[in-house]
Parts: sequence; C-alpha cells; structure tokens
Amino acid sequence: MARCTAPVRGHRTASARAECPACGGRGGFGGYSGYRSYPPPSYPSPSYSSPGGGGGGRSSGGGSSGRVRARWSRPGSSVLYTPAEVRALTPVRESVEKRASVPDLRDAFLCHAWDDRQGCAKELHDLLESSGVRVWFSEKDVPLGTPLLREIDKGLAKSRVGIVLVTPALLRRVKGEGIAEKELSALLATDLLVPVVHGTTYPALREVSPLLGSRSGMDTAENTMAEVAAKIAELVKLVAV
Repeated sequence: MARCTAPVRGHRTASARAECPACGGRGGFGGYSGYRSYPPPSYPSPSYSSPGGGGGGRSSGGGSSGRVRARWSRPGSSVLYTPAEVRALTPVRESVEKRASVPDLRDAFLCHAWDDRQGCAKELHDLLESSGVRVWFSEKDVPLGTPLLREIDKGLAKSRVGIVLVTPALLRRVKGEGIAEKELSALLATDLLVPVVHGTTYPALREVSPLLGSRSGMDTAENTMAEVAAKIAELVKLVAV
C-alpha cells in the first residue's frame, strides 16, 4: 500500500498532492485528497438586548445593546435598564414588594438640598407625580409652623423608598451637617435608598459620603431626568400606572 508523503513533503500545492503515491489523482479515501485547513468557529459575543431589538437611550456601555427590561417592568414597557442598574435596584424592589401590605405609604421620599427645591428637585418631583408616583416632598408636605425635622421623620417612616438627589448643593449641605445630612443618615440605615446623581459625579460623592457613594443608583449624565423618573416609577409602583 502506497504511503502518503504529506508528513514529509506536505500537500500545500496541487503538484505536491499530485506527486503523492497515496493521494495523487483520484486515489485515497472516497476521493479525499490532501489536508484542508478550516478556520476556527466564530461565536457571537454575548450581549444584552432589548426585547424585539428596539429601544434607544444612552449608556456608558455604548448604546442600547447592553440595556434590558427589569423583572418588575410592566408588559409592553419601553423602559430599559443597564445590568448595573438592575443589580442595584433589585434589592430596593424586593423591599417594596415586602412592604406592599403596609397601608398608607407614600411611594417615595425625595431627599434634596434646600437650594434645589425650586430647580432640579421640583423637576424630578413633578415628573414622578405625573407618572402616578406619590412623593413626599418637603415643599408641599411640611405645613407652615410645624417642626421640620419631625415632619421629615414622619415622611421617612411613611415612604416605601428614599430617593436622594445628589447635586453639588447637596454635597455642600452634607458637609455642613444640615437637615439634608440628617435625612441622608436615616436613609442610609435602610435598604430603601436610590441615589440619583445630577450635575456631579460619584467620585465627588464618595469624597463627601463614602457610604452613599458605595450605593449604585442612576446618573443624569447617562439618563435624562425624565428617563430617571420613568425608572423610579416602575420600581416603586406595584400596579400598572
């Protein structure tokens, strides 16, 4: 039986194959001649995508391909989350569900700096209220002549989650150990806290409050304020809005 010369001479050219006593012409097994090199298989890189392939929005991961619906998303919802947001918000959602049977709770307590009360804090409040979220907001929930700290305590106790609007003004107030710092201390003692960073950064927050800076939340550098409000609305509502 003729021996194949491929181990010695190789079969990389047609003439080399033709000269091989085993593989030349129509010899060999079933007409097989020579060795073939096959490219390695290519696999698509794993990625998250919104159902149906749609969805827009911005993310630090580069577009909407990394965004998904959360477990608590309503049927047909167009609100998409990054995987990091889902991980950060899932414990908050679980706490909301556990407290579902507690009567007369507000959906959210909005912690903000006094300087932001007529600006971005009111904007976030109005967006949440328009989505059907019942928000405790000092501008409308503290009656004139009542002790502010006592009303804040009551608001915290009667809210499902706390939203902390982290702005440069809030960071200044926290450094000064004012009322915002007291609200923040109470919220940090719970698992019901969602930071919303606006006009500043997480590194700047960590310099002032390492505990709050360690909590993942949302950032208006990656989501508009309207998108943030839509996510909070889905998070805290137990029925469709």
